[in-house]
Amino acid sequence: MPVSFLPRLPECTKQNSPRRRARWRQGGRMNAHQPQSIGAPLLSVEGVTLQYKTPGSLVTATYRVDFDVYDSDRFVLLGPSGCGKSTLLKAIGGYLRPTEGKIRLKGHEVKEPGPDRMMVFQEFDQLLPWKTVRENVVFALTASGRLEGAEAQERAAAYIDKVGLTKFIDSYPHMLSGGMKQRVAIARGMAMEPDVLLMDEPFAALDALTRRKMQDELLQLWEDTRFTVLFVTHSIEEAIKIGTRILLLSPHPGRVRAELNSVPAEAMGTPAAVQLETRINDMLFGH
Repeated sequence: MPVSFLPRLPECTKQNSPRRRARWRQGGRMNAHQPQSIGAPLLSVEGVTLQYKTPGSLVTATYRVDFDVYDSDRFVLLGPSGCGKSTLLKAIGGYLRPTEGKIRLKGHEVKEPGPDRMMVFQEFDQLLPWKTVRENVVFALTASGRLEGAEAQERAAAYIDKVGLTKFIDSYPHMLSGGMKQRVAIARGMAMEPDVLLMDEPFAALDALTRRKMQDELLQLWEDTRFTVLFVTHSIEEAIKIGTRILLLSPHPGRVRAELNSVPAEAMGTPAAVQLETRINDMLFGH
């Protein structure tokens, strides 16, 4: 689609540009929980505009969004409802093609879905109801051609154990709670050992206590394996807790407002975390 169809919107300021090399630093010091070297990005989103048609209109979901994700990042897309963050995640997954710009994974343009990107959604019905916990994870491995036979069984069991569901390995989805179903979905995604795990508000449908527990478990999984995760949320508190870096998207259409370093997990609840939450709130909703 020609660029002339796109709305003329102000560009991200140089100060907040996500391509600044100094973005890894905050207050002049390297954060201890950030990677110690930048290197080449694992995932690059380069000037991506996403549009889709509805009856009688053309909707621009995102406008010229830029950011890089590096190996072992916990990168969070944060913004209000309707800012295009979930649409952007689907494009990274290969389910949508950008109207403008490119998405690259390991230097190769993303054009279709692949096992190098696994998605975890917020819905509880993402598991196959006629298969057990073990069979759901094994099926992903075998259907994608990743592994077969005993190797698939072994890897599935290992990741099911990582999410604490070994006792329920032969249970069916209808026998599990919402939080347990999400653990299975995470185990299935991680068992594929993708280059990046894409998580679209995976805990949004859970009650507050279960959501907090799942956040803690995800962080522990990351400490154990240092996988790369791209996480979508509209909760500022969750973004600060989950992310090492946070990309703020403005209201519809989604544009990059800023890219910020988060605080270490042990700093949650401290004045530094409160200050960051206030800063993000002001940037997203202040006038």
